[in-house]
Amino acid sequence: MVSSQPKYELIQEVGRGSYGVVYEAAVKRTGARVAVKKIRCHSPENVELALREFWALSSIQSQHPNVIHLEECILQRDQLAQRMNHGSSSPLYLELVETSLKGEITFDPCCAYYLWFVMDFCDGGDMNAYLLSRKPSRKTNTSFMLQLGSALAFLHRNQIIHRDLKPDNILISQACTPAGSSEPTLKVADFGLSKVCSTSGLNPEEPASVNKCFLSTACGTDFYMAPEVWEGHYTAKADIFRITFVDVETQKELLGSYVQQGSEIVPLGEALLENPKMELLIPARKKSMNSHMKQLIREMLSANPQERPDAFELELRLVRIACRELDWDT
Repeated sequence: MVSSQPKYELIQEVGRGSYGVVYEAAVKRTGARVAVKKIRCHSPENVELALREFWALSSIQSQHPNVIHLEECILQRDQLAQRMNHGSSSPLYLELVETSLKGEITFDPCCAYYLWFVMDFCDGGDMNAYLLSRKPSRKTNTSFMLQLGSALAFLHRNQIIHRDLKPDNILISQACTPAGSSEPTLKVADFGLSKVCSTSGLNPEEPASVNKCFLSTACGTDFYMAPEVWEGHYTAKADIFRITFVDVETQKELLGSYVQQGSEIVPLGEALLENPKMELLIPARKKSMNSHMKQLIREMLSANPQERPDAFELELRLVRIACRELDWDT
């Protein structure tokens, strides 16, 4: 169905990335707040990133509170707008798919093509901005670890490898509880580099496992890439390599995403690829982090992905650590 009447009213720009602009918007009929990402389809690279995000989010059959929800995707050509469905036979959609596959624009370059993603509106910024603008809280830090572990396990159950998990891509939504307090909720977002793994070719008698899907395209943000991604042979365990946390006492992001080698700054994953036995210093202050968490982080940052927990084990261990160690009164 093609329409020339806008369904949403843009309120203000809230973010801008390398391939899209995000707006706070309102549904005209109800006034509900949503986030709208506008992506200009003027290059094969932009089209590919947009389709990857669309395919990943539209492949999820159920919602998760810690994963951004795609309400709908709208394809605009000049002044006409059409809702886009995965697997659609629409000529406009097929032109985008062909552009992505061929690596060259296959539609009329005189026409202006845009993709609009309508998603949850998150009013708390990204994770680091949220944490670093507030008084340190062990309760919040632990809550965020649990939420992030749950989100990652959910994505991997749905055969989605994020491949660019970093603080900038983890958004915060603040919803008021019946008591009037604000409870921050994490939302994993930005699936432009994600990969939906196919289950074809796997043993039908065994449950499909995202950890058996091997990828070879080295992509992501340099300072957050696992060692095996630099090497070009990796699985979903690359998503486990680094989950950011903030120290309760110093309020600084720990473990960094790089190491200092002489006068050079080297991404942590690249440094571990060159020296797998390099010792990583985990904070030793008792109040900052308990021994179980230190051990888990050591395993998560292992140069050998076989020694790293998968997302399902990570989720379980984070829950156990929280139940054993957390003092909710501090």
